[in-house]
Amino acid sequence: MSTKLIFVTGGARSGKSAFALNLANSMGKRKCYLATAQALDSEMEERIARHKTERGPDWDSIEEPLRVAERIEEAKGKYDVILFDCLTLWVSNLMHEHNVEAQRAVPLPEINSLISACKTSGSTVIVVSNEVGLGIVPDNELARNFRDIAGTANQLFAKTADEAYFVVSGIPMRLK
Repeated sequence: MSTKLIFVTGGARSGKSAFALNLANSMGKRKCYLATAQALDSEMEERIARHKTERGPDWDSIEEPLRVAERIEEAKGKYDVILFDCLTLWVSNLMHEHNVEAQRAVPLPEINSLISACKTSGSTVIVVSNEVGLGIVPDNELARNFRDIAGTANQLFAKTADEAYFVVSGIPMRLK
């Protein structure tokens, strides 16, 4: 089993998750969806249930808002492909957990640990992330910190990835 890191980015509702899911479905029978979303309200519960139904019964699911690198390490050798959706929500969860609004530090140890886990997983890992640098500059410090941290994480993943895609209006463009 070989390890491969694929990075997929794009704007909100750009089709990046659908593209990543189709890509993952073509990569083997043992598939895992690693979700960072939390069902904190009824709308999110419905959204999560709909996505599970869309993936179908041949997908295992792991719901983990924070310890994503640990979950990937625990799954070592178990899956042909792991679809991690999404990096930006994980960054948001980390910021909330570590009260980052009071500081500007990019959580590089956590980002680097996640990259390392992906690169040594024994699986193809597809990482989905929102592109946060194409819009206006946010008007508040917390939002600017999020944009900066997510942008750094995106750059590190794209640089390290074996393949990288940018999805616009449902159309994927291969970057590398």
